[in-house]
Parts: sequence; structure tokens; C-alpha cells
Amino acid sequence: MRALVTGGAGFIGSNLVDGLLDRGDEVLAVDDLSTGRRSNLESALARGAELAELDVRDADALGAAFARSRPEAVFHLAAQIDVRRSLDDPAFDASVNVLGTINVLEAARSAGVERVVNTSTGGAIYGEDDGVPMPTPETTPPRPMAAYGQSKQCAELYCAWAERLYGLRAVTLRYGNVYGPRQDPAGEAGVIAIFAGRLLRGQRPVIFGSGTATRDYTFVGDIVRANLLAAEHPSAGGAYNIGTGVESSVLDVVDALREAAGVDGSFEPVHEAVRLGELQRSSLDVTRARDELGFRADVALVDGMRATLAALRG
Repeated sequence: MRALVTGGAGFIGSNLVDGLLDRGDEVLAVDDLSTGRRSNLESALARGAELAELDVRDADALGAAFARSRPEAVFHLAAQIDVRRSLDDPAFDASVNVLGTINVLEAARSAGVERVVNTSTGGAIYGEDDGVPMPTPETTPPRPMAAYGQSKQCAELYCAWAERLYGLRAVTLRYGNVYGPRQDPAGEAGVIAIFAGRLLRGQRPVIFGSGTATRDYTFVGDIVRANLLAAEHPSAGGAYNIGTGVESSVLDVVDALREAAGVDGSFEPVHEAVRLGELQRSSLDVTRARDELGFRADVALVDGMRATLAALRG
């Protein structure tokens, strides 16, 4: 299969590129390298993958890349993912996550792409109030608190529009909090990479709030498998929550990291004030992905932590 991966030099995207190459696909990674790294693709490029350095907001350059590579499947991971930046600059957030997605859909339609797998968020899109059930199924009406969640919801609606109007087969995966090798602890990282980096530097983890805030922490290898399943399934459509189905607190993360690293209670957190726009609870109902896609997350939190630490140690 010929595949195109936007955000292909990023943390998740580069792992997906490797997964596609492992099964013999031809892969073009598209990335502007603003947060992605060429080094993430070093082994993939040596194995025959290609990299097009461009911004998904540049419709002409993106369309040319699609026309040149003629992909059969597109995995759209390019995004602005920083919740705090989305609140500080919602217009920039929308320019990447909404306009960028529209450009991807238009380029895919023009190139005759058979399947688009869109990346969304399983936490920020639902919000949290008394009407949000826990664990949260895909049927829950989105009520995002951060501009990031709002822009990802809008991108999903454009995917549905392209399917209604043009018949473009699109499916959206709403991820839990993804972690694993190649997540930069100093960049737009999740809490696990940040904490792992601080542990290796002999520093204490910083928790914003009490540490009882929960997420569904999902290993990147499981995310890659979900993408491949979604691309291959003949009737997959709409949105799927992708996660473990296990709700873990930030304090649980600290405990699991201690276990994975074999350290004692000296790795004690420092608590600071809760940050605006951050959810205090997120728990995903992953029944639909299990029943329709045959997806189950295989990697336990402690095992994923060990792989993350090993990658950071080099």
C-alpha cells in the first residue's frame, strides 16, 4: 500500500511510519519539522521512506505532494497539540488543526485517496461536567473546554462533511494520552515523558493540582496498531475512542514510574496550582473500537514506562 503520514516526523507519526514500513508499505512522511524531528525518521528514511518538508496549511505544496505520491491511504496526525498554546492563541490553533485538516481532505479528494484516518483527542473533546458519563462513549456530545479540543471537534466535522459530499472514506481515532519512545520530555510532551525526563535528571516531578486528575494513558505501539486496523477495516467510519479503558491518576503515573525505574520513594512530586483548561477527569469507553475494529490495547502502564525510560536513556 502507498501511504502518506502527515506529522510523520513527530512522536506518534514516526512510530506509525515504522509500523507501515514493517509490513512493506511505501511511505511518504509530511512534516514542517516545527515540532517533529528528522532524527525520528532516520531509520525509516534508510529503509526507503521519503520526507516532504512542508506545512499542511500550504494547500498548494500539500496538493503537489499528494499528486506525486498518489497515496491509497492517508494518516493525518499533523496538529497543534499544546492545550496551553491553544488558549493563548486560538486562531493559530485553528489554522493548523482546522484549515490544515481541510487542506488534507481536499488534497486527498483530488488524488483519489481511498481512506483517510484522522487523529483526534479522546480527552479534550468531551470536556467535563455533570452530563459527561464516565467512562465516556463516542455518543457523548462534545463540550470541549480548551480551544485545542474545539478545533479537533471542528476537524472531525469536516471529515464527516467530506464523506457526505464527496464519498471520501474517513475515520477518526480519538486517542487517550499517548506516551512512549520518541516523545520529547522537553517539547510538547505528555506527563509521562516529562516525568521520565525529570527522573533521569535526578529532579522531582511537578504536579499541577492534587495529582488526582485522571487520564487513559496509552502506549504508542498500541496507537500504531489502531491506525492500521482503522485503515484496513472496510466499513469503519465515524469516531472511535482509542485507549486502554483504564483510568489512571497522575499519582498513579508517579508510582508506576518508580516501579519501572526501580527507585524508592525519593521521587516525590512537587505540587503547583491547577492550570486553566486542564481536565480533572478523563476516562474513555473503548467498547466500539474493540467490537468493530478488533482493537485492544496490549501494553500495561509499567511496561510502557520501561520502554519509554529505555528510549530516553538511549
